[in-house]
Amino acid sequence: MRVSMLGSSSSGNATYIETPKRKILVDAGFSGKKLKDLLAGINRDISDIDSLFITHEHSDHIKGVGVLARKYNLNVYANEATWRAIGNKVGTIPIEKQNIIEQGDILTLDDVDIVSYGVSHDAAEPQFYAFQKDNKQFTILTDTGYVSDRLVGLLKNSDGYLIESNHDIDMLRMGSYPWSLKQRILGDEGHLSNDAGAQAMIDMIGDRTKRIYLGHLSKENNMKTIAHQTCVSALTQADLGVHEQFEVYDTNPEKPTDLYTL
Repeated sequence: MRVSMLGSSSSGNATYIETPKRKILVDAGFSGKKLKDLLAGINRDISDIDSLFITHEHSDHIKGVGVLARKYNLNVYANEATWRAIGNKVGTIPIEKQNIIEQGDILTLDDVDIVSYGVSHDAAEPQFYAFQKDNKQFTILTDTGYVSDRLVGLLKNSDGYLIESNHDIDMLRMGSYPWSLKQRILGDEGHLSNDAGAQAMIDMIGDRTKRIYLGHLSKENNMKTIAHQTCVSALTQADLGVHEQFEVYDTNPEKPTDLYTL
């Protein structure tokens, strides 16, 4: 199984998962042209994508869904509440291409298993996914106000993680956002701060974990250097073997990470 974070920020998100038999996108928060260019950046052709999994209906996750589904005849997966919330936001998707995967489901597509799980976010019924193949697991967990004990138990000791590191709390509190928006981001249905994302990793990483990617950074309320240092410092203080057992990697708003084999 190979993975690349094609782009990850508060303005757009897409992750690429590849197995010998499947080429999958999780979210399509960019234009169709941009997604084509991002995939070309890892030497992959957008026309080879066969499936698209949607986490929730916010625009930074679905902007390109309709274009991709129609142009490339993709099977698109989401839960029923998310399909209803999407409505006509992305144009018409053929009904035969609309597939249901509910929270807690495990779906097998040829040589990969996809585990879905609910998160706490202000969307209709947000859910994220872990991909399993040959005793390897890659976990995606962003857009959540907190990480429950249930999720920690479910996602513990994955080989790789994309974890939310959305904001620096001080930058957010001192920034220009209206107070109501700050409350939303800081709330239980908002986003994980740098500190909260680091704590989630302290709770979840195990002997198998080799890579942690920091994702969904806010352009206004975070900096890559701050997010990275916060996570590395927390993991170092917890004596968990950062730089020895595993590494922490940054993601970019519009540039893919290297294609990595788990």
